Parts: sequence; structure tokens; C-alpha cells
Amino acid sequence: MSDIAISVRNVSKEYVIAAVSHDTLRDRIVHACRSLLGRNATGNVAPHAFHALNDVSFDVTEGEVLGIIGHNGAGKSTLLKILSRITEPSAGEVDLYGRVTSLLEVGTGFHAELTGRENVYLNAAMLGMRKVDIDRRFDEIVEFSGTQQFIDTPVKRYSSGMYVRLAFSVAAHLDPEILIVDEVLSVGDGAFQKKCLGKMDEVRRDGRTVILVSHDLPVVASLCQRAILLRQGNVVGDGRPQQIIEQYMSEAFSSNETSLADRTDRYTKGELMVQAITFLDEKLNAVQPAISGQHLVIRVYYHCHVRTVFKDMRVMIVVNRDERAACILSTDLVDRKPLDLAGSGYVDFHVPHLPLCGGRYFLHAAIENNVVTQDWVQYAAELQVLDGDYYGTGRIYPHDGWRGKGMFVDHSWRMERTS
Repeated sequence: MSDIAISVRNVSKEYVIAAVSHDTLRDRIVHACRSLLGRNATGNVAPHAFHALNDVSFDVTEGEVLGIIGHNGAGKSTLLKILSRITEPSAGEVDLYGRVTSLLEVGTGFHAELTGRENVYLNAAMLGMRKVDIDRRFDEIVEFSGTQQFIDTPVKRYSSGMYVRLAFSVAAHLDPEILIVDEVLSVGDGAFQKKCLGKMDEVRRDGRTVILVSHDLPVVASLCQRAILLRQGNVVGDGRPQQIIEQYMSEAFSSNETSLADRTDRYTKGELMVQAITFLDEKLNAVQPAISGQHLVIRVYYHCHVRTVFKDMRVMIVVNRDERAACILSTDLVDRKPLDLAGSGYVDFHVPHLPLCGGRYFLHAAIENNVVTQDWVQYAAELQVLDGDYYGTGRIYPHDGWRGKGMFVDHSWRMERTS
């Protein structure tokens, strides 16, 4: 059995909010003025306890990469602050076996008036690196960040992208036994994000223990060996990343209990809106789940709330898997003629040979043109797909470990013997 690197036992964190205090001179003056005017709008607010974490327990073994996911407010950042010794738990205990480095906020400790070179030394020292190690790795840090040309320029003159690239580069070149990372892999442009992911993969292959919090679910799926799902301060899932991501996506969808037509968590102008999405077979009978290889019709109902004709529109469906687009269906991709929408109606997308592997998919829907988005709804519908005999050979998808991770493609093959 591998040795334990992190042990979290019955950890809870409680914050007291909405309690009135007058800690500064300004607070006391404002309170005195309100009292003289007979106003006491905030003077009688009772303290209220907020439980950010509730009895959280788990272990992380040496060399394991653990992903922590959950909706905003689930307690992820609070947990990382406790693991990083930034804040103390209200109850429970945490044991860490090894030197810890935390990347909770890229650029913490940078001084705007200092040059990039000076900030590398300052920030690396604050993160626990010795000067001899900084000297040895300085060129590597700067080259990774891509800021060589500006390294002796005060960072107050850096663009935001240059700033975060240099800050991440410093932190990424530390050598801790335990690395705690909170949403820092999204820094910089696409090319730099790729470098960040490569660096994190290098850390993983070096056998170091990593705890990663991210809303980028494909990153969690690719980098982590295990994932934990937090909901309102409680651990509600712990297992393989794919399993936990599927649980998270299912909760994200099922939390929308209102009908699609009545949902307010959407970007819309309120004039032309998606009302419902249904799934049908070739004979227009309701389908759920669908089967790989079948003829599937995705019907998108719309309604105009104003008396006008919306000209040259497109209706679009994004089929999502693990927060990554599996495919896109759009009226303007397959037909160049203008689509004019008025009153109420529906648009049918015919997929004659459904190429999706078995699994759970979520659909985002949009009505827009090249100028304006009329309506955009995330998690507008859920589609369950069962593995089917896509190629008509009597064979189902060959390997269970690949389930739901790709698409079928029509293809053929031939062999030629050359000797």
C-alpha cells in the first residue's frame, strides 16, 4: 500500500456572517450618525453561521493526482486554504507529509514597481525557493514564461498576460513533494495554456502528489487519477474522474427543475426563445435513450414573443460531453438559404446515422445570426445514448474503457501484401 501524503479527518469550517461590528473609526462615525438620525438599518442584524465545509474526510497517497470539482460555493477554495495552512479548520485535522507549495492566486507577492527579474527572486523566495536554486533555474523560468525581452522592465508595464505567465512560471518551477493548485491552468493564451498543461503532466509523471481544483473538466479527466465532488461543503462523490464528472454534469442539469421555456438562467433578449427540445426516431416517435447508429431527430421548438419576423437567423445545437463539444449542428452549416423565424414552430435536425458512442450528453441551444444572439441556453437538454451496432457488423464498441470518449466515423480498409 502506498504511503499517505495528505490525511483529512472530519474537517469542518464555519464562518459567522451578517454580524455587525464597528472596528474602524469610519464604522463608528457612520454608526453614531445613524443613531442620531434615528436610523438603525443594520444595528440589529443577528449573527449567522455559514458552514463552508461539513465533516470532510479523505486521504491522498504519495504520487496521486486528485481533482476536486463542484459548483461555485461548494467549498473547494476553502478546503484548499485549509490544506495550504492559510486558514484553520473549525473542527477536524489535516496531516501533510512533505513540503507543500500552493498555487492559489497567481501573482501573489509581485510588486508593481519592481522589474520582472526582481519579482522572480522575490516571489520565488516567498514560495520557499533558496537563492542558489533561483540562480540555477532563473533562465529556465524566464524562457518558460516567454518574457525574456521585458525581464528588466517594471511589471506595472506588463500586459495582464505577461504578468500571469511570469507568475505561473515561477511557481511551476518549484520542487515540492505536494503541489496544491487552484484554477491557475487557465492563465495566458492558448499556446501558454498548452505549456502549463505540459508542465502539470511533467509534475504528475515525476510522482509528486497534486491536488487540483478546476472547472475545466477535460483537464481534470486527463491529469487526475481520482476526483472528489463537493456540494455545499460535503463530499458527495469520490472515485474515477470520468465517473465523478458524469455525476457533476448530471447534477448541473437536474438542478434546473423548471421547464426550458421558463428558465431564466440564460442569455436572451426575450423576443425569440427556445421553448423545448425533444428527441425522435425516423418515424417521429419519442426516443430516450437513443442508440448509436440509429436515425435521430432533434426537434427544437421556438416561440417569438413579439410581432416581427427575425430574418437570416440560425438555430444551433452544441452536443457536449464532459464540457467539451462532441459535435455542432447548425442550420446555416448545411443550407445557405436564409432562415426567417416568426410566431411559433420547430426546427428538426436529422442525424441519419448517430455517430455518438454510448454515454450521457448535454445539449446547449442557441438562436442567433452573425450580428446578435437572441437566445442561448446551456444544459438545455440531456441525451442518453446506448452503444449500438453502428457498422452493422454485429459488433458493439470494442473496449469499455473507451466508452463515451469518441465518435464513430464511417470508414473502410484494405490490405495489400507487398512480399
